[in-house]
Amino acid sequence: MTPLQNQNAAHENEAPHSKELIVWLWKNYLSNYTPIIIFAAICMIFEGAMVGALSYLIKPMFDQVLTVGNTGAVFWVAAAVFAVFFIRAIAAFGHKSSVGYVNNKIFSRLQSNLLAHMLTLDGKFFQENAPGTLIERTRGDTAAASTIWSSMLTGVGRDMVALISLLSVAILADWVWALMAIAGLPLIALPISSLQKRVRKKATLARQTAARLSTRLDEIFHGANIIKLSGTEKRETARFKAEADNFASLQQKTLISQAGIPVLIDIIAGLGFAGVLIYGGLQIIDGTKTVGEFMSFFTAIGLAFDPLRRLGNLTGQWQAARSSIERVTAVFDETATITDPPSPKSLSIIPTKADINFENVVFSYSEAPVLRGISFTAQAGKMTALVGASGAGKSTIFHLLTRLADPQSGTIKFADTSSKELTIKDLRGLFSVVSQENLLFDESLRENILMGSDATEENFLKALQAAHVDDFAGTLEHGLDTAVGPRGSALSGGQRQRVAIARAILRDRPILLLDEATSALDTKSETIVREGLEKLSEGRTTLVIAHRLSTIQSADKIIVMDKGQIVDQGTHDELLSRGGVYSDLHRLQFSE
Repeated sequence: MTPLQNQNAAHENEAPHSKELIVWLWKNYLSNYTPIIIFAAICMIFEGAMVGALSYLIKPMFDQVLTVGNTGAVFWVAAAVFAVFFIRAIAAFGHKSSVGYVNNKIFSRLQSNLLAHMLTLDGKFFQENAPGTLIERTRGDTAAASTIWSSMLTGVGRDMVALISLLSVAILADWVWALMAIAGLPLIALPISSLQKRVRKKATLARQTAARLSTRLDEIFHGANIIKLSGTEKRETARFKAEADNFASLQQKTLISQAGIPVLIDIIAGLGFAGVLIYGGLQIIDGTKTVGEFMSFFTAIGLAFDPLRRLGNLTGQWQAARSSIERVTAVFDETATITDPPSPKSLSIIPTKADINFENVVFSYSEAPVLRGISFTAQAGKMTALVGASGAGKSTIFHLLTRLADPQSGTIKFADTSSKELTIKDLRGLFSVVSQENLLFDESLRENILMGSDATEENFLKALQAAHVDDFAGTLEHGLDTAVGPRGSALSGGQRQRVAIARAILRDRPILLLDEATSALDTKSETIVREGLEKLSEGRTTLVIAHRLSTIQSADKIIVMDKGQIVDQGTHDELLSRGGVYSDLHRLQFSE
């Protein structure tokens, strides 16, 4: 199970108390907008109270105006009714606009905070949780978590006040009638509790299914060309449809359970109304009660069941939103294992040119060993190449070097300073990296190269030339301002590689990491780019991962790896003369 799935299971077995979730939401987000929330609550109180005032005015309207024909009462009753509607309209506008403002702010902040927290987590977290799942956390779950508070505030501030004011009017009219109207409500407490549990269960399953849908879409769109070439369009569509149908079914079951709560209230309301109509109607006929009293009561009770229905439905909404809040807090509960040291050392203690030393480094994913006691030195200002078959552990060395992962044992040092003695920011600030993934963003070519750098235009142009980007940039529709598309899809593989190299050249750090940096280039471009990289690596400590041995023959040291161990090291000529793994690799690649 993934970390998030484990968290979900834990929350299902030992779900946080509702009060804890509300406190978490208030403490971390809502408390920053206390004055606006108080203003919204005051507006809601006025809005709710005006409903009771309107039902109270029904009595004089019938008894003094319509029945008796009191001319003087016409004007004050009409003015009072207008005042009620005017105050209610202003209060409704105030509460909706202020609540909407807070909702939007919280939604934005909650998303940003969640993303910022995710980016502090270890690489393992992203390996075990699909992008679609994390997208659904960041978008769908935060939306539900950021809006439920307004529904609860509306329920307490407007609907509860309206209910109290309306019941007060009903009791003033006749407390026996009021008791008859609401006597059946305790009978539905148990069914409503059962429906609430069902809503929460189905809502949790629906959110998990929504995450799988997002993951499925991400994979389909990312692999659209592979799907087309393999002719599996119908298969992928069918798999997505199955998930979508399951999601729709869960949503429908959640909706039915939520809708069942006001249905129960309406049935009890109907029984109460029928009883009051019979009992009160007989009292009016024999002259014990007036028409105005009955109409005021009838209006109050009739209006009261509307906020009561909304309050009943609010419990279902909370159960559905609670699932999303738990899923959001589950991510915030995840902690990074790769963190800054309590008392980090300054970068100034590391010499400008420092050897990189791996000392008996051991690393494994789960129980599978990847590195088995690796020890070597990458000399300052020189090029060290790592070669070996796929799975030998070459890329893992880069991950450990930049602390994308930490070894189970052993030490990585820069001169005499351990990598764990530096802050993560300072450590990663030592490197310029070109990896074989060539990740580009859906921004302009210029923005993808700069990546927030404040480099001068002169240095920027030099980086373009060194990486051979200027060869194709001029042919694009908008030149350097051309959008490269999602994941750089508007560029060829070789062009994306050159952009990544230009980015590393512009970054200009003391240590250069090249992971198959020229793998996607043709022979001509490779030669030109290699010259640029060689110029860039002058005076810098350079580590290179290469499958194509032609790119690292001039390296100062070549380290040969096999099954997580170093089996040989030396210069190109030394390794060839000794035979062994390197000689075999060389013979395979240059046999022709």
